[in-house]
Amino acid sequence: MKDAIDVAGVPTTAGCRAVADRAEPATTDAACLAGFRATGARLVGKTNLHELCFGRTGVNPWFGTPPNPYDPERVPGGSSSGSGVAVAPSVDEADIALGTDTAGSIRNPAAWCGVVGLKTTFGRVPVHGTWPLAPSLDTIGPMAATVARVVEGMAMLEPGFTPAAAAPRRVGRVRGLEAEPWIDDAVDDALRAAGFEVDDVALTGWSEAHDAGTSILFGEAYRSNRDLADRGAGALGEETCQRLETGRGIDDVRLAAALARRDPWRAELAEAFERVELLALPTAERFALRLDEPGAPNPMAVAVNLAGHPALAVPVPGSGRFPASLQLVGPDGSEELLVAAGAAVEAAVTR
Repeated sequence: MKDAIDVAGVPTTAGCRAVADRAEPATTDAACLAGFRATGARLVGKTNLHELCFGRTGVNPWFGTPPNPYDPERVPGGSSSGSGVAVAPSVDEADIALGTDTAGSIRNPAAWCGVVGLKTTFGRVPVHGTWPLAPSLDTIGPMAATVARVVEGMAMLEPGFTPAAAAPRRVGRVRGLEAEPWIDDAVDDALRAAGFEVDDVALTGWSEAHDAGTSILFGEAYRSNRDLADRGAGALGEETCQRLETGRGIDDVRLAAALARRDPWRAELAEAFERVELLALPTAERFALRLDEPGAPNPMAVAVNLAGHPALAVPVPGSGRFPASLQLVGPDGSEELLVAAGAAVEAAVTR
């Protein structure tokens, strides 16, 4: 359980020493845990994260950095770093983990730890009782080693959830985004192996949607954490301080303009979904950064958060010892179809 999600009787630290120093045990569970409690699922612990959920790498200066299961010299991916590592097959500390995803925070560690992660439709899973980062973008979703385990996690978040009866036939391959060639090749190979009919799709608004989503991320993150930002250096890690200062500079006019980009972006995606059932692209443009490399918002993820649509990250074979990750994106409420498609990919690439 990502330590941004309240668990009754346990303090929530959000990966931040300043928060931990004053945190009291939560009096109630976060709303998303109701289904977990109803099934009698055993919660085995809280997982570490990037400070305040605000970062792509998962590097944490206060509580340590969960080791990448493929290479300890590389980051695990953030912000749901500990959740991604805990369910990695080589670690196997949990069957299912929960993460939050505001700008790729489930999909980043899923891609870099070689696991499956589901970013849910904005608003489908209640976020009450979860540390806020950017409320216009925040979502919650399950992570696990396999699609089947992610389905189990989704069924506990939303009792009665089941995959679609059949995987989609027609998938739109998003082109024009910059990923390393071996990752693009791995995504194409996985789609081919799964037997999808693949049409190339160009989304001309992707870059502008990424920029707008990034402005919302930083602007709302500052507003959500203003009291901590105002305490200055020492209360927060250096990177977090710098990011919040960037957010301080995004005024209400700029934030409103960024939010106004959502509707035209959703309209462009709706046109694409009239031609194909799902969109496909890499989850990340490269494999995990090295520990000393700075992390910028994921260019493959933020635009999806702006739209609010669901997305599934599925590991697929790469060209060497590191996996690639396929991202499948669907219209609002298409999680059932996404996991059916993910299961088809998973079966095809593990034969």
